[in-house]
Amino acid sequence: MAGGTGTTADGVRVPGLEGVPLLGSLFDLKSDSLGTYLRARQRHGDVVRISAGPPGLRAELYCVFSAEGAQRVLASEAANFRKDNAFYQEVRDSFGNGLLTSQDGDYVRQRRLLQPLFTRKRVDGYAGAVAAETEGVLAAWAQARDGVVDVSVEMTHLALRAVSRILFGADVDATADVVHRCFPVITEYVLRRGYSPANLPRTWPTPGNRRAAAAMDELYAVCDGIVAERRGAAPGPAGGEDLLTLMAGARSADDATFDSAELRDQVLVFLLAGHETTATSLAFTLHLLGRHPEEQARAREEVLGVLDGGRTPGAADLERLPYLTQVLKEAMRLYPAAPVIGRKAVAATEIGGHVIPAGADVILAPWVTHRHPRYWSDPERFDPGRFAPQAEAGRHRYAWFPFGGGPRACIGQHFSMLESVIALAMFLRAYEFEAVDTRIPVSAGITLRTRGPARCRIRRVEV
Repeated sequence: MAGGTGTTADGVRVPGLEGVPLLGSLFDLKSDSLGTYLRARQRHGDVVRISAGPPGLRAELYCVFSAEGAQRVLASEAANFRKDNAFYQEVRDSFGNGLLTSQDGDYVRQRRLLQPLFTRKRVDGYAGAVAAETEGVLAAWAQARDGVVDVSVEMTHLALRAVSRILFGADVDATADVVHRCFPVITEYVLRRGYSPANLPRTWPTPGNRRAAAAMDELYAVCDGIVAERRGAAPGPAGGEDLLTLMAGARSADDATFDSAELRDQVLVFLLAGHETTATSLAFTLHLLGRHPEEQARAREEVLGVLDGGRTPGAADLERLPYLTQVLKEAMRLYPAAPVIGRKAVAATEIGGHVIPAGADVILAPWVTHRHPRYWSDPERFDPGRFAPQAEAGRHRYAWFPFGGGPRACIGQHFSMLESVIALAMFLRAYEFEAVDTRIPVSAGITLRTRGPARCRIRRVEV
């Protein structure tokens, strides 16, 4: 049946979202997956089964929307919920077996090698690169036609340039251009295959397969060429090396290192996760401030008080910009860059009084949990005060989880916050923002995606 309630092998009834005969909620998920997940929670609670697809190819998704459930899946019982679903396999086949997609011994080994490169002290050293790329955006905005910019496009450009500079150093221009051209082709391919009930083999010479293969070949070739240059280069004492050089020289306690293919996989994953997620957070923060002038004015006052004399912000300034950080966190609540997280259950597990069966596809949705009325009053309202220290202290840890959590929490979360706060401070010091497009439709891809422009009118700040 397409709706009603499903029953697990243990006889525990799991509420099911109503769908149409034969296809269930397939069209709802394809047209508006985020809205479908919201409706599922509103109608049926914190554990809901969604069926999608024709008989024989039907997917059964077990959605967990509570903070308590997210903690179980990501942290306390993380070993029981693996990245074994079809979507992660498509990401793995396109972007390699890097830290985002690897599992078990591969993941433990990779994390052990990479963790020393992502200490707070090391990441703080990238502040200058972020500031330099932000200055480039500000210089370009001085020539903006009619004073209007699409912050979604602009922040994607900034975040890609920043992560490319940190990864590749002097090779930033060539790599950023290739990534900008090839990533959209590959990500669309991953999405189409990852959400399809059946796919033709990648080796078949269909137009889609051929376009994706050409994009992957070009991207891999650039990365492989730079990796080959870095192999064997010993990190110097100054601490100013690009991240790829540091990864090439990384060595763990058991004398493990990355080979060339593994280095490329890590690079691809960092390019994917390191620019799309931060770009989303930056774009929606600016757009929300453009719709809320009082909050924008308060954030700017804080920035001007900290960055006296027009100096460039550094890592030490993050602690001196608490309200701007609250603004960013609230934007990440309303527009989490990873709005949906998938896992596959190994063994049957009871969550919220319902049994998730063994082998089930499990969906966590920060998009929904970040709007859950149990944790957030008036959840659609933009209110940076939600992230004042007292408010945060009284809230469940997994009511807000834009960086995931548990043993697989994002290794780059401090870098993302550093980059975002520095860039936002520089933007607010220089410009006022007024939203032109007041409503921005979004959809869930590999990351949250805008479905149209996110334009703001910008005006120079008179100091």
